[in-house]
Amino acid sequence: MIPEPAIKTAEIRDSWIQKFLVHLATDRGASVYTQRNYRQALTEFYRWFVEERKTPPDWGKLQRNDFRAFVRYLGRNNLSRAATQLRFSALRTFCKFLMRHGVLESMPIKNLSLPKLEKRLPKFLTKAQMDALLVAPFELLKIQQVKKAGRPISQIAALRDVAVLETIYSCGLRVSEVCGLRVDDLDWGEQIMRVRGKGKKERLVPVGRPALMAIQDYWNTFRQPPGGAAPVFLAETKKRAPLSPLQLSRRLKRYLAIAGLDPGLTPHKLRHSYATHLLDAGADLRSVQELLGHAHLVTTQVYTHVTTERLKKAYDTAHPRA
Repeated sequence: MIPEPAIKTAEIRDSWIQKFLVHLATDRGASVYTQRNYRQALTEFYRWFVEERKTPPDWGKLQRNDFRAFVRYLGRNNLSRAATQLRFSALRTFCKFLMRHGVLESMPIKNLSLPKLEKRLPKFLTKAQMDALLVAPFELLKIQQVKKAGRPISQIAALRDVAVLETIYSCGLRVSEVCGLRVDDLDWGEQIMRVRGKGKKERLVPVGRPALMAIQDYWNTFRQPPGGAAPVFLAETKKRAPLSPLQLSRRLKRYLAIAGLDPGLTPHKLRHSYATHLLDAGADLRSVQELLGHAHLVTTQVYTHVTTERLKKAYDTAHPRA
C-alpha cells in the first residue's frame, strides 16, 4: 500500500484516470493491490496538481517540469525512495496509456531523475524456520486445547492453513495466486498446478507431495469433495467464498509468533524462501525465473545475491586464509 502522506479515498472525477483504471482491471488483469496503488498514486498527483496550479491537469500539456515539481513535493514529505519510485511507476504506466490514445505525443517522465532505491536483499526463512512455520497451525491448536485461551482456531482451519503454507512454499506462489487457486487447476497425476499470475499470465508449476497430501487432508473434512471452479481454499464462511489475501496475512502473523519468528514478516517472504532454497540446492536461474513467473530475469537475479552473500560468510568463517 502507498504510504504517507495520507490520501483521501474519495474518487476524483477525471475521465482519463477512470478509463485507465478500467484498462488496468480488464485489459491488463492487474491485481487488486496494483489497482489500489495506481489509483492512490494518480489521485495524489491529481490533488497535488490542483492545489499547486489551481486547475485540474491537462494531461496532453504536462511537461517534465510538472513532474520534477511533484518529485520535490514528495521529497518535502520525507517519502522513502521506494515510495517515490512506486508513485512514478504508476505515473509512467499512465503516461504510456495516454500516448497510446493520442493524448500525449511523448513521454514527459522519460529520463526524469528519481531517488535511487536502496539495495536491500530479500529476507527469507531458513529450512529449519520453514519447517517450524509449516506445523505452526497444529501447534496453535494444541496450545489452545491445553490453555483454552486466545482466539479459537478450528481443526478444519488448522488443516486448511497448513495446506496453504505448504502450497505457497512448495510452488513459490504469491498470496493472490494461492487465494485464487481453483480445484481444476490441480493435476494430481502429474503433480502440476496451473497458476494465474500478474497480467492474467498463466504458468504451470510442480507441486510437491507434502502439499498435495495437506490439501487432501483439508478436503477430507468436507461432506463432498470440491470440484470444477470451486476455490481450493475456503474462507470460514457459509458462502464458500475463497480465502482472501487479507485473511491469510492476518493468520500468518499468529503462526510466525508460534514458530518463534518475526510476526512482521509478510507472506511474500515464503516466496523468497522458496526461490532461495531452490538456488541453494543448485537450481538454475532461468528455471527459477519460470517457476516464479517473473517477466524479466533481472527480477530473479536478486536471489543470487542472497546465496552469494551466504557463501561469502561461510567462506570467511571456515577458510583459514579468508
